[in-house]
Amino acid sequence: MFKRAWIAAQSATRRSTFVRILMAALVAGCLLPGLAGSAESKDPLLAYGARIIGDDARTRIVIDFDREPRFSVHYIANPERIVVDLPATAFGFPAKDLAARGLFRDIRYGKMDEESARIVLTTARPVKLSLAKVQADEAGRGHRLVLDAEMIDKQAFAELVKTQSWDDRAEAAQTTSAIPTPEKAAPGDFVIAVDAGHGGIDTGAIGVDTKTEEKQVTLAFAKALADRLNKEPGIKAILTRSDDEFLSLSQRVLIARQNHAGLFISLHADALKQKEIRGATVYTISDKASDKLAADLAERENLSDQIAGKETVAEPPEVADILLDLTRRETQAFSISLAESVLNSFKDQVGTINNPHRHAGFRVLQAPDVPSILLELGFLSNADDEKLLLDETWRGRIADLLTEAVKRYRTGVVANGG
Repeated sequence: MFKRAWIAAQSATRRSTFVRILMAALVAGCLLPGLAGSAESKDPLLAYGARIIGDDARTRIVIDFDREPRFSVHYIANPERIVVDLPATAFGFPAKDLAARGLFRDIRYGKMDEESARIVLTTARPVKLSLAKVQADEAGRGHRLVLDAEMIDKQAFAELVKTQSWDDRAEAAQTTSAIPTPEKAAPGDFVIAVDAGHGGIDTGAIGVDTKTEEKQVTLAFAKALADRLNKEPGIKAILTRSDDEFLSLSQRVLIARQNHAGLFISLHADALKQKEIRGATVYTISDKASDKLAADLAERENLSDQIAGKETVAEPPEVADILLDLTRRETQAFSISLAESVLNSFKDQVGTINNPHRHAGFRVLQAPDVPSILLELGFLSNADDEKLLLDETWRGRIADLLTEAVKRYRTGVVANGG
């Protein structure tokens, strides 16, 4: 492994590049077991370099790997995207080296699960890959993946989507591998699904000062909250994700239902263009947004699957209406009760935005039989909020307040025969 990192370093013009590569490998857990934990049985690939050139007619992407990568390419519509699937990969190059340009308006890459990674190229117009191949580096420094994209018309792109071949078995494994086996709860335990928003290839918002990714903030909070809840007798908290993996919105809902959760709490720390806005917000589901801020947030959060290159399968309108009606009739009142309990706990303890209980059509809150809230802990776009979100002491304080809110909610449900 050191040899591969050294090969990568030789291709760089500065020693700092070598340091970045070593750090990326350490984060991936593939170097120095004493420092990064136990060694993985399968070392991930190391993508140590990247570059993109071209214009709005043709664009080339080149990614350097420490060894030959296996890859597959698929096309997805609405919006038009090219998905490149890879085995487990540590991305060790600076993000600016693969910043979107030319035919691409957005480029995302990252972990999907323990065995796979993905690059999602969102296009500015319909495109196809005229070339997609792996070449050995002439100097013996691993291999490079070369992707040449060229513009095509909408009809040609639609034909690519229609005629491509998906490996159903591989896709099915990818879809379900991240869903854990339902955890055992003691008879009578009140189960709470704690959902760390974003993850893997879907980084979420970025901190205004520290550039910390939202997926890291939400996972730290989720673990702290679950640990605190599990100290309470009769309460069992489970995590929808326990590490940096991507979960689709439907997978998150399914995990809660498989574990027979009585509550679902999804944690987020968004970013806004208005950097002066700060404070916590609690959202519940509704077919009509309470305001533009809630509507915009729901639209962004509902794009999570698209960011990760998931094909959106539209449900018939009548099915969506039925699901939303079930949610409204059977669980919305309980969700609102939980939201009010959280805000009562936060009163005079935690800063909130104006009108802190809002609602919109969040897909992650659509479980028809699980009362659910989405909690914006604060905004990573606000420097003061960002400091609090990264403060371990503050995190523990929020976990205590949320635990009190859950206990109060549970007491009310039991008292009313729920």
